[in-house]
Amino acid sequence: MSERPSRAQQLMGDIAPKLAELTDDVLFGDIWTRPGLVPRDRSLITVAALVALDRTDQVASHMRRALDNGVTADELVEAVTHLAFYAGWPCAVSAITTLRSVVEADR
Repeated sequence: MSERPSRAQQLMGDIAPKLAELTDDVLFGDIWTRPGLVPRDRSLITVAALVALDRTDQVASHMRRALDNGVTADELVEAVTHLAFYAGWPCAVSAITTLRSVVEADR
């Protein structure tokens, strides 16, 4: 029985196999598992960076990961509200819209 392809493999493995491999092995296999931060904190930092950079294509999956790692939806709302003053209102509003769809999909 074959193992289900990773999300990176699904998204880009056919066109950018090395980038998918690096995403799986280095980013999620090494960086995300280092002992210096717990997954919950890494998730909150990652979501904050993606919101601030207006990376709308990536933020939804990292919001889901944050919820899975113990960050609450209320904490994500608070983080995005805080970021509105540093990253800009449009980034925050887009992130809240994304968070709404993530939370509603999980219901």
